[in-house]
Amino acid sequence: MPQHVPSSLRPAVPRSARPHPALPPQPRRIAFLARRDLANPAAGGSELLVDQLADGLTRQGHQVTLLCGGPAAYRDYRVVSAGGDLGHYLRARSAFTRQVGDCDLLVEVCNGMPYLAPLWHRGPTLCLVNHVHTELWSMRFPGPLAPAARLGRRLEHWSLSAAQRGNLLVAVSPSTAQALRDLGVDPERIRVVHNGVAEPGPLADRSDEPLFLAMGRLVEYKRVDLLLRLWERVRPVTGGQLVIVGDGPERDRLERMAGPGVRFTGHVSEAEKHRLLCSAWLLLHPSAVEGWGLVITEAAARGTPAIGFDVPGVRDSVEDGVTGLLARGESSFAAAWCTLALSAERRRAFGKAAAERAAHYRWANTVRQFGAVAAEAVAAHEPRPAKRPRCAR
Repeated sequence: MPQHVPSSLRPAVPRSARPHPALPPQPRRIAFLARRDLANPAAGGSELLVDQLADGLTRQGHQVTLLCGGPAAYRDYRVVSAGGDLGHYLRARSAFTRQVGDCDLLVEVCNGMPYLAPLWHRGPTLCLVNHVHTELWSMRFPGPLAPAARLGRRLEHWSLSAAQRGNLLVAVSPSTAQALRDLGVDPERIRVVHNGVAEPGPLADRSDEPLFLAMGRLVEYKRVDLLLRLWERVRPVTGGQLVIVGDGPERDRLERMAGPGVRFTGHVSEAEKHRLLCSAWLLLHPSAVEGWGLVITEAAARGTPAIGFDVPGVRDSVEDGVTGLLARGESSFAAAWCTLALSAERRRAFGKAAAERAAHYRWANTVRQFGAVAAEAVAAHEPRPAKRPRCAR
């Protein structure tokens, strides 16, 4: 019978000979399933995030494929179009089987309408969520289209809380993570990976005259119409110009609403975008909800403070009273706009703090954090047992 040897008398094991904890397997072949490629005219922050992740993972040696709908452009990673903007949802499964095949990890980008990938994909699946569209369904489908809004909302909520059960979900902000918890998603399955921002490069000069900037896709929930109404109250106090960058289905209506001092630019080049973000006195972001206000961080990297509403996503990217101001209503938005426009000292202080905060958010960090979650998703995957053949009677 072996004798017990006190630990103090046991020979020491060299550190190099001690077993190391097993590292999670690294997925080499990663497929993203998303609605749009960055080349799509309707592309926005979600598409930029996916592009940065796919490009960064490719540079690390992963084999990355993006399966999307609508137009697509050549990238350093593989991009496959599965059909039209909406029709590709119905063809996603067959297109994945034909054009992607096996992969180590499938990343479903759930941006309102789900693909329900866990119901047909047997391998590891990770769900990437920018924001939950709860209130946006009724904005997109108002009045007589309310039944479509209710159906879309229920399908989205069920897909996130039930269809993804057992998988990890990546939220781009604490607000998105909270929205997922409110749907009943187990907090243990939620990981927060913030958006990043590119190094801004040499800064351009700030405008001598008041210049206020709004930037983003011109759709309902961005609420640029509200901004135009407030401009009529602010302009007599501040003077200057309101520049609206971007395009979208709301542009014609918004241009008809616009009064004096408003300029619409449509899409601009990266160089012009950089120049405007540098020269603006303030970035104005009246959106009803965001996942993470990416353009707010882009402006902050140029030392430009922002004003927005205290809503999900925006409250994550604006530190109220430090890097900008958050309004609780239309009147307080207008008041904040006037206050900062008339105080160069506060704008400089907010801009300096915004640039310091933005320095912590870089795409390299986003890719690194996402890669760690991807490895965790693969390690945690439990293969579903194959169906046993029925015995002949």
